[in-house]
Amino acid sequence: MTDKIVVFSSCSSQEEADRVARHLVEQRLAACVTTVPGASSTYWWQGQVEQSAEIVLIIKSSRPRFPKLQEELRRIHSYQVPEVIALPIADGAQDYLDWLGRELEKDR
Repeated sequence: MTDKIVVFSSCSSQEEADRVARHLVEQRLAACVTTVPGASSTYWWQGQVEQSAEIVLIIKSSRPRFPKLQEELRRIHSYQVPEVIALPIADGAQDYLDWLGRELEKDR
């Protein structure tokens, strides 16, 4: 098991997704954020079923960075209750995991 994680979130527009991704990477809270347009979400919100187009964020980070990442994501996100789900990376290509670790540890 590594200390690396993948965090999922989503945004309502490509502009917001790009802004959030850039902010997290610039703050060294993520080594990489992949934006995936074309998602459709169906969910309960305020007593009714909603459906909306979204851009999925796949955020590569680490467990030690997660508290600050979550704080920043919630602070800059337009949603009242943004999705913030962290999944552990059990294993992976060692050169990629090493790169991820190096990028997260660099000075801001």
